[in-house]
Amino acid sequence: MSTEQDYRIGELARKAKVTVRTVRYYEALGLLKTQSRSDGGQRYYTDADLVYLLRILQLKRYGFSLEQIGRIVRMGPDDLTGRKRRTELLKQYRKQVSETLRKKRELDSLLEELTWHIQQLESVGDKFQSCPGSSCPDCEFKERCEFYQGPDSARHMSNT
Repeated sequence: MSTEQDYRIGELARKAKVTVRTVRYYEALGLLKTQSRSDGGQRYYTDADLVYLLRILQLKRYGFSLEQIGRIVRMGPDDLTGRKRRTELLKQYRKQVSETLRKKRELDSLLEELTWHIQQLESVGDKFQSCPGSSCPDCEFKERCEFYQGPDSARHMSNT
């Protein structure tokens, strides 16, 4: 007796937390294949299909495009050992790590800059209306401020 569970499309979608439309779309793209159908044409899926669908969703969450996922899926019939798919996954994971690190550096920089602006705005108090302006020479942030108007600022601005 098989312990493999059969699911209808709605049950599969519910278990994977996607819509039936998503399952059908992935099937249309060739990412997910229906293994069996009833005499009436009802699709049936197995636990293995559910795992496969969850894997597709995981790759999407990791930033893989459906095209990238499809390329890996289409390797299956010609890759009985899984070596080609493994190599492609490693390549794509490394690419995603590199891209994610680049984005993280950008976000870290943005976070640091926003934090600096918060500190600056919290410290200027009543001088906010004259910023930039007459309070610039006394401002604790003048060395970093893009809008600093000190003695050299007119010369600096004219050189840009």
